[in-house]
Amino acid sequence: MAPRGVNKVILIGNLGADPEVRYTPDGAPVANFNLATSESWNDRTSGEKQERTEWHRLVVWRKLAEIAGQYLKKGSKIYIEGKLQTRSWEDQSGQKRYTTEVVVNELQMLDSRGEGGGGGGGGGISRDPGPAAQPEYGPPPGAAAEEDDLPF
Repeated sequence: MAPRGVNKVILIGNLGADPEVRYTPDGAPVANFNLATSESWNDRTSGEKQERTEWHRLVVWRKLAEIAGQYLKKGSKIYIEGKLQTRSWEDQSGQKRYTTEVVVNELQMLDSRGEGGGGGGGGGISRDPGPAAQPEYGPPPGAAAEEDDLPF
């Protein structure tokens, strides 16, 4: 039997804002937040150092969402593992919109206590990603990069 494929995301970065924790109608907590990852390289023609930051939308469910809401703050450095998931909704004008998010199933806080508002000191937590039900919220900020802007 041929493998079905692999859907795994691993990121290390910093939170762009405090997590927003909400609850589904059946009481399951869900937290949403953005994670910034940065990369740098030297421009081949000018030799100048270049840097680019990529923003990732993250979703965590259940106990992991409660922990994220309690311990993570803007600037916290974290390691996450999860999977990509795309969902759709209709905006106020009736147009269908899409967003792709990382549904987190493992999270480690990398800040030592007192740094970046986080408090985990490297604690690792794993949880099931939660139900397929999607929370209601708007589209992600930002625009797609042009191919000419890619560093490779």
